[in-house]
Amino acid sequence: QVQLVESGGGLVQAGGSLRLSCVASARTFSSYAMGWFREVPGKEREFVASISGIGGSTYYADSVKGRFTTSRDNAKNTAYLQMSGLKPEDTAVYYCAAVVGYSRVYSTAGAYDYWGQGTQVTVSS
Repeated sequence: QVQLVESGGGLVQAGGSLRLSCVASARTFSSYAMGWFREVPGKEREFVASISGIGGSTYYADSVKGRFTTSRDNAKNTAYLQMSGLKPEDTAVYYCAAVVGYSRVYSTAGAYDYWGQGTQVTVSS
């Protein structure tokens, strides 16, 4: 069982930046691909970004490409989502997720086995 705890959400003005963190309880964190998703009421959970277990591969949704960057520090059991150039449409609850995936990335929510509790990101115009 892997527990994930996100932090770093908050209120920011359009054009601003935030960095989300996701700390995992996994013993072999580098074995897990990490994903970031977001959800707004009334809509399906949307893929944002993914990073492979060893960090060599990343993949982004078109809507965030060039503005968001995902990274990880396997020594700290932590994944990050650096968000820049934030827009009001980025407002959502952001979730991190994990699945065994040493060298792969995954963009579908159903591929992930473990989820964090979510952190609210609100971007004001």
